[in-house]
Amino acid sequence: MNAPISIALLVVGVILLVFGFMSADSLGSQFSKFFTGHPTDKTMWLLIGGAAATVVGLVGLARRKSA
Repeated sequence: MNAPISIALLVVGVILLVFGFMSADSLGSQFSKFFTGHPTDKTMWLLIGGAAATVVGLVGLARRKSA
């Protein structure tokens, strides 16, 4: 994987994680947690997508440096 793509995935992943954490503290997510015990689907997808993109970006950068 090219280094620019890995860096872009890492940046996008961090941005998605930030939005996910901000969404988790939103009023709608708090209501969802109160009534269902789970955050909203949007919050979950932001956190999962952000974590996945961050991991893929880090793995891509680590492979680049080790090879």
